[in-house]
Amino acid sequence: MRLALRFSLYLLFVLLPCLAQAQADVPGGGRAAGMGNASVTLPDLWALHNNVACMASVQQLQVGAYTENRFGVQAFTTVALTAVYPTARYGSYGVSLSRFGDTQYSRQSIGIGAAHKLGQFSLGAKAEVWQVAVSGYGSRKAVTLSAGLQAEVVPGLYFGAYAYNLNQARLADIADERMPAIMKAGLAYRPYKKLLLAIETEKNLDYDADFKAGLEYFLLPEKLALRTGFSTLTGQATFGAGFRARQLQLAYAFGTYTVLGQSHHLSVACQFRKGKS
Repeated sequence: MRLALRFSLYLLFVLLPCLAQAQADVPGGGRAAGMGNASVTLPDLWALHNNVACMASVQQLQVGAYTENRFGVQAFTTVALTAVYPTARYGSYGVSLSRFGDTQYSRQSIGIGAAHKLGQFSLGAKAEVWQVAVSGYGSRKAVTLSAGLQAEVVPGLYFGAYAYNLNQARLADIADERMPAIMKAGLAYRPYKKLLLAIETEKNLDYDADFKAGLEYFLLPEKLALRTGFSTLTGQATFGAGFRARQLQLAYAFGTYTVLGQSHHLSVACQFRKGKS
Protein backbone atom coordinates (compact mmCIF):
# COMPACT_ATOMS: atom_id res chain seq x y z
CA MET A 1 0.00 0.00 0.00
CA ARG A 2 2.80 2.44 0.90
CA LEU A 3 4.57 1.64 -2.36
CA ALA A 4 1.39 2.32 -4.33
CA LEU A 5 0.87 5.58 -2.44
CA ARG A 6 4.42 6.75 -3.10
CA PHE A 7 4.12 5.89 -6.79
CA SER A 8 0.80 7.76 -7.04
CA LEU A 9 2.29 10.87 -5.42
CA TYR A 10 5.40 10.65 -7.60
CA LEU A 11 3.25 10.40 -10.74
CA LEU A 12 1.16 13.34 -9.55
CA PHE A 13 4.14 15.64 -9.02
CA VAL A 14 5.78 14.60 -12.32
CA LEU A 15 2.63 15.61 -14.20
CA LEU A 16 1.75 18.55 -11.95
CA PRO A 17 3.18 21.25 -14.27
CA CYS A 18 0.85 20.17 -17.07
CA LEU A 19 -2.11 20.01 -14.71
CA ALA A 20 -1.33 23.35 -13.06
CA GLN A 21 -0.86 25.20 -16.35
CA ALA A 22 -4.00 23.72 -17.83
CA GLN A 23 -6.33 25.95 -15.84
CA ALA A 24 -6.22 28.55 -13.08
CA ASP A 25 -8.55 26.76 -10.68
CA VAL A 26 -10.72 24.02 -12.21
CA PRO A 27 -11.29 23.35 -15.91
CA GLY A 28 -13.72 25.74 -17.54
CA GLY A 29 -16.01 23.71 -19.81
CA GLY A 30 -15.74 21.88 -23.10
CA ARG A 31 -15.78 25.09 -25.15
CA ALA A 32 -12.65 26.46 -23.49
CA ALA A 33 -10.94 23.07 -23.63
CA GLY A 34 -11.57 22.85 -27.37
CA MET A 35 -9.94 26.26 -27.87
CA GLY A 36 -6.74 25.33 -26.05
CA ASN A 37 -8.06 27.04 -22.89
CA ALA A 38 -7.57 30.47 -24.49
CA SER A 39 -10.65 31.45 -22.53
CA VAL A 40 -9.96 34.63 -20.53
CA THR A 41 -12.36 36.63 -22.75
CA LEU A 42 -15.20 34.09 -23.18
CA PRO A 43 -18.57 35.27 -21.75
CA ASP A 44 -20.41 32.06 -20.89
CA LEU A 45 -21.42 29.92 -17.91
CA TRP A 46 -17.87 28.65 -17.41
CA ALA A 47 -16.51 32.18 -17.06
CA LEU A 48 -16.84 31.56 -13.31
CA HIS A 49 -13.66 29.45 -13.72
CA ASN A 50 -11.96 31.09 -16.70
CA ASN A 51 -12.41 34.77 -15.83
CA VAL A 52 -15.15 35.65 -13.37
CA ALA A 53 -15.57 39.13 -14.91
CA CYS A 54 -16.96 37.63 -18.13
CA MET A 55 -19.85 36.21 -16.11
CA ALA A 56 -21.40 39.71 -16.19
CA SER A 57 -22.42 39.11 -19.83
CA VAL A 58 -24.56 36.05 -19.00
CA GLN A 59 -28.17 37.01 -19.76
CA GLN A 60 -30.15 34.06 -18.37
CA LEU A 61 -29.98 31.62 -15.47
CA GLN A 62 -27.69 28.72 -16.41
CA VAL A 63 -26.57 25.50 -14.73
CA GLY A 64 -23.98 23.06 -16.04
CA ALA A 65 -21.89 19.97 -15.38
CA TYR A 66 -18.38 19.22 -16.59
CA THR A 67 -16.08 16.21 -16.56
CA GLU A 68 -12.61 15.59 -17.91
CA ASN A 69 -9.97 12.88 -17.87
CA ARG A 70 -6.29 13.42 -18.59
CA PHE A 71 -3.80 10.87 -19.94
CA GLY A 72 -6.22 7.96 -19.43
CA VAL A 73 -5.37 7.88 -15.70
CA GLN A 74 -8.42 7.51 -13.46
CA ALA A 75 -6.77 9.56 -10.71
CA PHE A 76 -6.62 12.56 -13.08
CA THR A 77 -10.39 12.90 -13.44
CA THR A 78 -12.22 16.13 -12.63
CA VAL A 79 -15.96 16.69 -12.19
CA ALA A 80 -17.56 20.10 -11.65
CA LEU A 81 -20.99 21.68 -11.23
CA THR A 82 -21.61 25.37 -11.92
CA ALA A 83 -24.58 27.76 -11.79
CA VAL A 84 -24.83 31.44 -12.72
CA TYR A 85 -27.74 33.73 -11.89
CA PRO A 86 -27.86 37.19 -13.57
CA THR A 87 -29.84 40.15 -12.25
CA ALA A 88 -30.81 43.33 -14.06
CA ARG A 89 -29.42 45.81 -11.53
CA TYR A 90 -26.95 44.01 -9.29
CA GLY A 91 -24.79 41.99 -11.66
CA SER A 92 -24.36 38.23 -11.98
CA TYR A 93 -23.68 35.70 -9.24
CA GLY A 94 -22.29 32.20 -9.51
CA VAL A 95 -21.53 29.12 -7.43
CA SER A 96 -19.29 26.17 -8.27
CA LEU A 97 -18.41 22.74 -6.91
CA SER A 98 -15.54 20.57 -8.10
CA ARG A 99 -13.59 17.42 -7.30
CA PHE A 100 -10.30 16.10 -8.70
CA GLY A 101 -8.44 12.88 -7.88
CA ASP A 102 -9.10 9.52 -6.24
CA THR A 103 -8.83 7.91 -2.81
CA GLN A 104 -5.06 8.47 -2.63
CA TYR A 105 -5.08 12.18 -3.50
CA SER A 106 -8.09 14.43 -3.96
CA ARG A 107 -8.79 18.14 -4.28
CA GLN A 108 -12.28 19.56 -3.72
CA SER A 109 -13.62 23.08 -3.87
CA ILE A 110 -16.68 25.23 -3.41
CA GLY A 111 -16.63 28.76 -4.79
CA ILE A 112 -18.82 31.84 -5.10
CA GLY A 113 -18.33 34.70 -7.54
CA ALA A 114 -19.89 38.00 -8.52
CA ALA A 115 -19.50 40.17 -11.63
CA HIS A 116 -20.90 43.52 -12.70
CA LYS A 117 -20.92 45.37 -16.01
CA LEU A 118 -20.05 49.08 -16.05
CA GLY A 119 -20.42 50.41 -19.58
CA GLN A 120 -17.92 48.61 -21.78
CA PHE A 121 -16.09 47.17 -18.76
CA SER A 122 -16.92 44.12 -16.65
CA LEU A 123 -15.38 43.49 -13.23
CA GLY A 124 -15.57 40.32 -11.15
CA ALA A 125 -14.28 38.67 -7.98
CA LYS A 126 -14.34 35.12 -6.64
CA ALA A 127 -13.65 33.34 -3.34
CA GLU A 128 -13.05 29.62 -3.18
CA VAL A 129 -12.59 27.14 -0.33
CA TRP A 130 -10.28 24.21 -1.17
CA GLN A 131 -9.77 20.93 0.64
CA VAL A 132 -6.80 18.77 -0.31
CA ALA A 133 -6.61 15.24 1.10
CA VAL A 134 -3.71 12.79 0.89
CA SER A 135 -4.22 9.20 2.05
CA GLY A 136 -2.29 8.62 5.25
CA TYR A 137 -1.62 12.33 5.80
CA GLY A 138 -5.10 13.74 6.38
CA SER A 139 -6.58 16.84 4.77
CA ARG A 140 -6.07 20.60 4.89
CA LYS A 141 -8.08 23.59 3.74
CA ALA A 142 -7.23 26.89 2.07
CA VAL A 143 -9.15 29.90 0.76
CA THR A 144 -8.20 31.53 -2.55
CA LEU A 145 -9.25 34.98 -3.76
CA SER A 146 -9.36 35.90 -7.45
CA ALA A 147 -10.34 38.89 -9.58
CA GLY A 148 -10.88 39.62 -13.26
CA LEU A 149 -11.51 42.31 -15.87
CA GLN A 150 -13.06 42.16 -19.32
CA ALA A 151 -13.71 44.94 -21.84
CA GLU A 152 -14.80 45.46 -25.44
CA VAL A 153 -11.97 47.65 -26.76
CA VAL A 154 -13.62 48.31 -30.12
CA PRO A 155 -16.57 46.53 -31.72
CA GLY A 156 -15.59 42.89 -32.15
CA LEU A 157 -12.31 43.11 -30.17
CA TYR A 158 -12.28 42.00 -26.53
CA PHE A 159 -9.63 42.14 -23.79
CA GLY A 160 -9.60 40.00 -20.66
CA ALA A 161 -7.33 39.66 -17.62
CA TYR A 162 -7.60 37.34 -14.61
CA ALA A 163 -5.55 36.86 -11.45
CA TYR A 164 -6.11 33.63 -9.51
CA ASN A 165 -5.10 33.14 -5.86
CA LEU A 166 -4.16 36.77 -5.20
CA ASN A 167 -3.62 35.96 -1.53
CA GLN A 168 -1.17 33.10 -2.38
CA ALA A 169 -2.93 30.68 -0.03
CA ARG A 170 -0.97 27.73 1.34
CA LEU A 171 -1.89 24.26 2.56
CA ALA A 172 0.03 23.92 5.83
CA ASP A 173 1.40 20.54 6.88
CA ILE A 174 1.18 19.03 3.39
CA ALA A 175 4.76 19.74 2.38
CA ASP A 176 3.80 23.42 2.91
CA GLU A 177 2.12 23.21 -0.49
CA ARG A 178 1.05 26.53 -1.99
CA MET A 179 -2.03 26.75 -4.15
CA PRO A 180 -1.02 27.85 -7.66
CA ALA A 181 -0.90 31.62 -8.17
CA ILE A 182 -1.67 32.42 -11.79
CA MET A 183 -2.12 35.54 -13.91
CA LYS A 184 -3.39 35.55 -17.48
CA ALA A 185 -4.42 38.07 -20.12
CA GLY A 186 -5.60 37.83 -23.69
CA LEU A 187 -7.54 39.15 -26.65
CA ALA A 188 -10.40 37.79 -28.71
CA TYR A 189 -11.47 39.07 -32.12
CA ARG A 190 -14.66 38.33 -34.01
CA PRO A 191 -14.11 39.48 -37.63
CA TYR A 192 -17.61 38.29 -38.49
CA LYS A 193 -20.41 36.47 -36.70
CA LYS A 194 -19.34 32.88 -37.46
CA LEU A 195 -15.66 33.18 -36.47
CA LEU A 196 -13.90 33.87 -33.16
CA LEU A 197 -10.11 34.06 -32.75
CA ALA A 198 -8.49 34.11 -29.29
CA ILE A 199 -4.95 34.44 -27.95
CA GLU A 200 -3.78 34.38 -24.35
CA THR A 201 -0.66 34.37 -22.17
CA GLU A 202 -0.77 32.61 -18.81
CA LYS A 203 1.91 32.76 -16.10
CA ASN A 204 2.02 30.44 -13.12
CA LEU A 205 4.51 31.87 -10.60
CA ASP A 206 6.20 28.47 -10.38
CA TYR A 207 6.49 27.73 -14.13
CA ASP A 208 7.36 29.34 -17.43
CA ALA A 209 4.80 31.44 -19.29
CA ASP A 210 2.36 29.62 -21.55
CA PHE A 211 1.07 31.04 -24.84
CA LYS A 212 -2.31 29.72 -25.95
CA ALA A 213 -4.42 30.30 -29.03
CA GLY A 214 -7.85 29.10 -30.07
CA LEU A 215 -10.38 29.29 -32.89
CA GLU A 216 -14.14 28.78 -32.99
CA TYR A 217 -16.13 28.54 -36.22
CA PHE A 218 -19.91 28.11 -36.47
CA LEU A 219 -21.00 25.80 -39.25
CA LEU A 220 -24.60 26.54 -38.27
CA PRO A 221 -25.11 29.91 -36.55
CA GLU A 222 -25.82 29.43 -32.82
CA LYS A 223 -26.24 25.67 -33.39
CA LEU A 224 -23.06 23.82 -34.37
CA ALA A 225 -19.48 24.99 -33.78
CA LEU A 226 -16.05 23.51 -34.48
CA ARG A 227 -13.06 24.47 -32.30
CA THR A 228 -9.31 24.01 -32.16
CA GLY A 229 -6.40 25.40 -30.16
CA PHE A 230 -2.91 24.81 -28.79
CA SER A 231 -0.67 25.49 -25.80
CA THR A 232 3.08 26.08 -26.22
CA LEU A 233 4.20 25.12 -22.70
CA THR A 234 2.45 21.75 -22.52
CA GLY A 235 2.69 21.03 -26.26
CA GLN A 236 -1.02 20.31 -26.31
CA ALA A 237 -3.22 20.52 -29.42
CA THR A 238 -6.98 20.46 -28.93
CA PHE A 239 -10.02 19.87 -31.09
CA GLY A 240 -13.68 20.15 -30.18
CA ALA A 241 -17.27 20.68 -31.17
CA GLY A 242 -20.30 22.31 -29.62
CA PHE A 243 -24.00 21.84 -30.24
CA ARG A 244 -27.01 23.80 -29.02
CA ALA A 245 -30.59 22.53 -29.11
CA ARG A 246 -33.12 24.95 -27.65
CA GLN A 247 -31.99 25.50 -24.03
CA LEU A 248 -29.43 22.68 -23.96
CA GLN A 249 -25.75 23.14 -24.82
CA LEU A 250 -23.25 20.30 -25.30
CA ALA A 251 -19.50 20.68 -25.80
CA TYR A 252 -16.85 18.01 -26.28
CA ALA A 253 -13.10 18.46 -26.66
CA PHE A 254 -10.19 16.13 -27.33
CA GLY A 255 -6.62 17.06 -26.44
CA THR A 256 -3.35 15.41 -27.34
CA TYR A 257 -0.01 15.96 -25.57
CA THR A 258 3.30 15.34 -27.32
CA VAL A 259 4.51 12.97 -24.58
CA LEU A 260 1.86 12.28 -21.96
CA GLY A 261 -1.12 11.16 -24.03
CA GLN A 262 -4.68 12.27 -24.52
CA SER A 263 -7.39 14.12 -22.63
CA HIS A 264 -11.17 14.14 -22.98
CA HIS A 265 -13.51 16.94 -21.90
CA LEU A 266 -17.32 17.05 -21.85
CA SER A 267 -19.70 19.71 -20.57
CA VAL A 268 -23.49 20.01 -20.53
CA ALA A 269 -25.33 23.24 -19.74
CA CYS A 270 -28.97 24.22 -19.51
CA GLN A 271 -30.14 27.79 -20.06
CA PHE A 272 -33.48 28.82 -18.62
CA ARG A 273 -35.78 31.13 -20.52
CA LYS A 274 -36.31 33.64 -17.73
CA GLY A 275 -34.13 36.71 -18.26
CA LYS A 276 -32.58 39.09 -15.74
CA SER A 277 -34.74 40.23 -12.84
